[in-house]
Amino acid sequence: MKRVVVGLSGGVDSSVAAWLLQQQGYDVVGLFMRNWHETTGTLSGDCPWEDDQIFAELVARRLDIPFNFVDLSEQYRARVVDYMFDEYARGRTPNPDVLCNREIKFDVFLKEALKLGADYVATGHYCRVEQTPEGMYRLLAGVDPGKDQSYFLCQLSQEQLSRAMFPIGGMLKSEVRRIAGEQRLATAKRKDSQGICFVGKVDLPVFLQQKLAARRGDIVEITREGGERKVGEHDGAHFYTIGQRKGLGVGGHVEPLFVIGTDVERNIVYVGEGDGHPGLWRGELSILEQDIHWVRPDLAVAPGESRRFSFRIRYRQPLQGGVLHHLPQGGGARIVFDNPQRGVTPGQFAAFYDGEELVGSGVIHK
Repeated sequence: MKRVVVGLSGGVDSSVAAWLLQQQGYDVVGLFMRNWHETTGTLSGDCPWEDDQIFAELVARRLDIPFNFVDLSEQYRARVVDYMFDEYARGRTPNPDVLCNREIKFDVFLKEALKLGADYVATGHYCRVEQTPEGMYRLLAGVDPGKDQSYFLCQLSQEQLSRAMFPIGGMLKSEVRRIAGEQRLATAKRKDSQGICFVGKVDLPVFLQQKLAARRGDIVEITREGGERKVGEHDGAHFYTIGQRKGLGVGGHVEPLFVIGTDVERNIVYVGEGDGHPGLWRGELSILEQDIHWVRPDLAVAPGESRRFSFRIRYRQPLQGGVLHHLPQGGGARIVFDNPQRGVTPGQFAAFYDGEELVGSGVIHK
């Protein structure tokens, strides 16, 4: 009998994943990971790990499966949180959830699961994995279009996918809730967690000020005609991200102001008025050569070649058509979109889809 270690998070999705695997005849083991237990910058009452552990244990007890606990907070800080601080210090906006899956859930956590005799690890992600006749693993979008989480797994490798199971990927969220209720699982009506993976909702400037000092600087408006004028001050350009609207504290405009750029060296935040400001919209983006990742190496675009894909530059964004140009001689990649994209943000990930399959991704350079 194959053993599957399920990452029980204390949420409804992983709970139902465990139940489904049990029904399919697998030897199921629950493993709860504590990745963060500090409170600086976190908004009280949001996803405290103690509550998560209690719910995870209740589910394991209900299913009568072994329950294990592992503290991965040291690795999480080193591989995810410190990465976040470094990226924000450079004026980029990282995606900790993508890093958490690549570095923690399907790396450190996987190794802990293997110590428990696991053949596979399973999570409650809304996505699917299939194997081709040639033995390659395909990462497919979840069936529920409103919950598809394949984007968050865009940095996984073939080796990681070979050990991964996503039992609820072919289901709708409503079905998952229904099963949880029918099986009287403690998580059946529990709200989905939000915010940074394993940290929860945060006051980002306060959270980042653990390592990044506040520094007074100018907010400069760029008019649609290209003129510049100072319209306010801020406490640090590294606390702002492209497309941000809240937290500027600048009034006197007919339309809202949006961040359209930051300069962390000169400590300037550039803003533009209105959602239609040209500074918010870009027709292309670039990815450095070392930041190109192919989930399907056999489908990689060779240097000097181009291929049409659908793209996603943030979670839940509708897929966008365009062409990926892999530049020769280590020049990286350039994605040219069919239509201009709002808020192209350095540090975020661009994922490449061929139909419902996610075949690759890359960190947005500029």
